[in-house]
Amino acid sequence: MHTPSTLITSRPLDEYCGLFGLTRAALAALPGPVLDCPGGAAGLTAEARELGVTVIATDPAYAAPLPELTALARAGRDSMATHLAAAPDRYLPSRHLRPERYLRSWDRARRLFAADSAARPERYVAAALPRLPFADGSFALTLSAYLLFAYPELFPPERQLAGLLELVRVTAPGGEVRVYPLHDGASRPCPHLPRLRSGLGERQVSSELVRFARPGDGRTRRVLVLRRAGR
Repeated sequence: MHTPSTLITSRPLDEYCGLFGLTRAALAALPGPVLDCPGGAAGLTAEARELGVTVIATDPAYAAPLPELTALARAGRDSMATHLAAAPDRYLPSRHLRPERYLRSWDRARRLFAADSAARPERYVAAALPRLPFADGSFALTLSAYLLFAYPELFPPERQLAGLLELVRVTAPGGEVRVYPLHDGASRPCPHLPRLRSGLGERQVSSELVRFARPGDGRTRRVLVLRRAGR
């Protein structure tokens, strides 16, 4: 999932909640584990453990030694700092977080990731879409941020469809997959999303575009929610 051209991020649990329209209480109420794909150097797995929630993170970057991975994550943080300086309103709700506070949340998440992945390596699985080493229906909720639509050069339409179907495969009946964003790094929306959704429907996967309020300013984001048809 990650190549030298992609960004390894260090998002904390609360940012995941904001991205996907979740709450800590909703996560704690889930009947099974959560998959974070790709996990990068996020704090989600470590922070969710404090809620009694099991999160498995998967990313091909986990094949690298931890010092190398954390260095790449620090580079990702520095890249985000550059983006924030150039266009803060594009990345942050104007009245929610100051850029320096936001970057500190990434620093903390990166430290949590480093400690947790060293202590619990079994929860960080080196793997890449569109093939994941998990049994069918393993997860109650699957989250995928900044991958399939963010990097169309790595995931052309047929690989996007294969990746989405794989995320559904590892998600339990009655559970759901949430994917964000639905645009690339230049904020261009996916032009063939209707065709992808049609292809999913032909394979008994229902899809829905759900709007969630962005914390702090009332603006909304669109999240693609997938479920096995009939659920």
